[in-house]
Amino acid sequence: MPEWLVLTLAMAAACAVVVIITIVRHRTAPEDEDPNETPDVIEYMTMWIGVVYAIVLGLAIAGVWEARSTAQDHVQTEAQALHEISERVRVYPPDVRDRIRDDVNAYVGHVVTTEWKAMADRKEVTERGGELLQKIRIDVTDYEPKTDFQAQAYQPLLDQVAAADEARNARADSTGATMPGVVWFGLLGGGAVTIGMVFALQIRRTVRELVLAGLFSALIAFLLFLIWAFDTPYSHSIAASAEPFLNLFPDAKG
Repeated sequence: MPEWLVLTLAMAAACAVVVIITIVRHRTAPEDEDPNETPDVIEYMTMWIGVVYAIVLGLAIAGVWEARSTAQDHVQTEAQALHEISERVRVYPPDVRDRIRDDVNAYVGHVVTTEWKAMADRKEVTERGGELLQKIRIDVTDYEPKTDFQAQAYQPLLDQVAAADEARNARADSTGATMPGVVWFGLLGGGAVTIGMVFALQIRRTVRELVLAGLFSALIAFLLFLIWAFDTPYSHSIAASAEPFLNLFPDAKG
């Protein structure tokens, strides 16, 4: 059974149970029962709808913010590993050193131009980026150290290549949306219900009530926009940036 059908049936069943119990209780209630002795159900439900929706919004914002921060950490780790490679090869012969540094700069230039745009537009990394990183790996692993000093730098260089590769894979895995569609359904539906409860309380046309209702609706819209902006870590204006690459490799060009 599809998950959306399970969700629909569960929601319909919950509504049906509440309606049936309410009707049965109403028909079996004593004739002398005074409903005024119990609290107003509208105010009670309005309060709890607002509380529940606030919790859901808070969890959603925390989730997308954590995903965005993690994505930025992947970028920082990858850039730092590549920077370490570029610096540590200074003990190698000039021709090997320059070749590795050129390959690192070529890879970084590709990432901050072509690949970053691909992540924003298509939510994926490029094959060319993988090929350039593989070229760095080959350059580092294929060199045979000639001195003890070079031998001591060889294994740390391999470790940095592995760290860059791992960070790139993590970056590739985090290019998509964080929030599933069913969560967005709950956020948008909950927002509509929460704002709709304002009208259930018989809002009047006084300036104060209209201003408060407008501000309340604007706040919910802003929070939903915030979640949407953080939802895809590399796509929107407040998403993870390529600054770590640009700061460590200011002369890299695509």
